[in-house]
Amino acid sequence: MADIVEGGFGLYIHWPFCAAKCPYCDFNSHVTKAVDHGAWADAYVREIARLAAEMGERRLDSVYFGGGTPSLMEPATVQAILDAVRAGWSVANDWEVTLEANPTSVEASRFASYREAGVNRVSVGVQALDNASLKALGRLHSRDEALAALDVARSTFDRVSFDLIYARQGQSLSDWRDELLRGLDLGTDHLSLYQLTIEPGTAFWDRRQAGGLKGLPDEDLGADLYEATTEICADHGFEAYEVSNFARDGARSTHNLIYWNAGDWGGIGPGAHGRLTLSGERIATEQALLPRDWLAGVPDGRHESRQRLGSVDRANEYLMMGLRLRDGISLTRLESMAGRPLDAERLTDLEGYGLVERSESRLAVTEAGRMVLNRVVSELLLE
Repeated sequence: MADIVEGGFGLYIHWPFCAAKCPYCDFNSHVTKAVDHGAWADAYVREIARLAAEMGERRLDSVYFGGGTPSLMEPATVQAILDAVRAGWSVANDWEVTLEANPTSVEASRFASYREAGVNRVSVGVQALDNASLKALGRLHSRDEALAALDVARSTFDRVSFDLIYARQGQSLSDWRDELLRGLDLGTDHLSLYQLTIEPGTAFWDRRQAGGLKGLPDEDLGADLYEATTEICADHGFEAYEVSNFARDGARSTHNLIYWNAGDWGGIGPGAHGRLTLSGERIATEQALLPRDWLAGVPDGRHESRQRLGSVDRANEYLMMGLRLRDGISLTRLESMAGRPLDAERLTDLEGYGLVERSESRLAVTEAGRMVLNRVVSELLLE
């Protein structure tokens, strides 16, 4: 009998190719001149069939096409993948199928074909609403192209999200407030709003190490930007249901909630990570990072490594991910995973500082706690 896991079950499909590498991006993305779409479609289909045979009967709640730039995929590839998914599992009546898209006119024109294939939600990588900022972020689209793509998306899909990056170079609090207000007027039901972080291995990291990348906000301005973000979104009917994600009622991302609620998901594609419950054990999967290695390894299984997660590792993952949610975590579920409760003294101390709150058997981070979330989590991690 298949393992049924609280938190749901989804698939993450990683498309590793981009038209250009953004200087802030630390995702597994690659620029290439040519892609053999038929070979890639065949590999995804083969991998989905392998995973379905191993997992047995499960109800699938979501599929998420991430990248890279999934809107560079041929619609026929998306169709083949979703056909294989339906053949492998029963799917929820309200399953969510999300595809990330870059807002160029060429990619936006594919939206109708993606919808026909089964995509029912699109996430558009807008990132900024003025051309100077888009250029500084290394984006290939203009503000007008972004707005046009959003228009096409809203006319094609019932559910549309888009991303904005704030805490950019030289951005003031009033600049961000104005930009966010413009974004909220664009008629979508979900926003992902990320503070710019400078990650090792990115062009921005190298630039900052060399003394460039001036004008980034200090810690105090970063906190003010985050507080303004949550306040303005709340005033416009967008709940901050997760640290960086805001949704109107009923528009939370089903797929991302699987991550944050420690559900199961299969990670398919170069560099994709997964978490699967097999024969009662929690298994972490990681697929080969380089596209050529992944593609070559799929036929004989050389493309994936696996590691069994112990009870403490599993509980700590739930703690780290679940406390990002406004709803928090189930203390009963966490104790069942770990075999023991959280440290009572540390919990009491954090409550005293106003950083966490308990309600019946749930634990959540307060607004003040969200500002120092990493510190709160580090205090609670099991050893």
